[in-house]
Amino acid sequence: MSLWGRGGVGHPVLDMETLTMSRKERNRMTIMAGVKNQELTQVQAAELLALGYRQTKRVWRRYQAEGDAGLVHRLRGRAGLRRQPPAVRAQVLARFAEERYSDFGPTLLAEELAKEGITVDHDTVRRWLLAAGKRTVRRRRPVHRQWRERKPCFGAMVQLDGSHHDWFEGRRGKCVLMVMVDDATNTLHARFFEEETTRASYDVFEGWVRKHGLMGSVYVDRDSIYRCEGEPSVADQLAGKERQTQFGRAMDQLGVELILANSPQAKGRVERMNGVLQDRLVKALRLAGINDLESANRFLDATYLREFNQRFVRVATSPLDVHRGVPRNLDEVLSWETPRVVQRDWTVACEGKWYQLDRQHEALSLAGRKVVVRTLRDGRVQLVARGQKLKWRALPGRPERRKPNRPTQVVRATQPPVANHPWRRPALRAGRAARFGLGDSGRPALRAGLPPSPNPNRGNKQTTTTHKKGHSLLSSKGDISIKF
Repeated sequence: MSLWGRGGVGHPVLDMETLTMSRKERNRMTIMAGVKNQELTQVQAAELLALGYRQTKRVWRRYQAEGDAGLVHRLRGRAGLRRQPPAVRAQVLARFAEERYSDFGPTLLAEELAKEGITVDHDTVRRWLLAAGKRTVRRRRPVHRQWRERKPCFGAMVQLDGSHHDWFEGRRGKCVLMVMVDDATNTLHARFFEEETTRASYDVFEGWVRKHGLMGSVYVDRDSIYRCEGEPSVADQLAGKERQTQFGRAMDQLGVELILANSPQAKGRVERMNGVLQDRLVKALRLAGINDLESANRFLDATYLREFNQRFVRVATSPLDVHRGVPRNLDEVLSWETPRVVQRDWTVACEGKWYQLDRQHEALSLAGRKVVVRTLRDGRVQLVARGQKLKWRALPGRPERRKPNRPTQVVRATQPPVANHPWRRPALRAGRAARFGLGDSGRPALRAGLPPSPNPNRGNKQTTTTHKKGHSLLSSKGDISIKF
């Protein structure tokens, strides 16, 4: 039912039974009642209402003509001049009910409808969805955080993170989007990869540097790609250094400060950007019909990133761009470096492969010293010593170690004794048996078949000669002795 009726002198009036007046209007009603009862003058009423005298006279005339309804605003209950037709509202709600737009937010839905010629403000779309019960308001419990001011210049700090998500909504396997966001301007650079690895970090980092230059610092999380969990060596502890990952070593060589965040909220710029991309980019890939990484990366470079940055990039506090020039050896720095010791035969082993150093580096005396085995992203291998690249050739396998030359031992052939050998004479064996008679020791017979001696290592008592102190030389007959 309309709140408006027909009043006197052709002015519409409100039905006071269904009207709720505002505080301001109730205050005017009290003051106008005082003027009516001649308790206030119109000049005093103008001062109390903070209105001009002429405006106060207009309010008084409406109050005299219409009563309390004359104090209500004339636009109360009327449709706004910017109100959309009911047909447009029904059309928007019908589009939202379609499968392709069912998970769109109000802002993104308004943008997509604008491309189709339906221009509706995103706040209007939000109110329509709330009124239709198709959207609910999420209220999150606030958590105290320390606010950090943005960097003043473009290129002072860039935040890097990998966003793991089902970007293709089941049309292919899950993948990761490596995202880089400038802290001062929100400039975005991103690229799809199968996994978040050192190679992926190198590639997306190189894409930013080739386009904008070398930034001052990189803000990352504490993933194993950027932070080494192991304890530093004794040499590093004495030098005051910590163990570095390959990415950390590359940033150190490039002069880029690597900042490790203590929480996801600390690098909230890139975390919020991940949320925006998981909402907008997923739908953009769906509408474009893209189902593979190669096409998605081409779509990012050719269309999406340019339009995204044109819309969401903000102006930095300072117009200065602090990016540095691109180093010439960027490909060599963004690599994998492993220290190895040169063997005595001037070979180097690394990851199951063997390399033979060239003879022209003999003056460097590299045997027993460390060299760096550098593996580039394209598969090439470089051997570096003291900043100099070495020449080498690959070996098919592990080289054979030569044994030292030792004098050969002459091995004489052993032959059994002949039949008439003294060892084989029966008389000799009988004499040995008589000499070493059987005793009561209970010991087993010897391996030669002879009985054991009753007193080992002494022989028969009859043949034992007692020697006095000193040394004596006995003749073969035993009758001559020489004492010392």
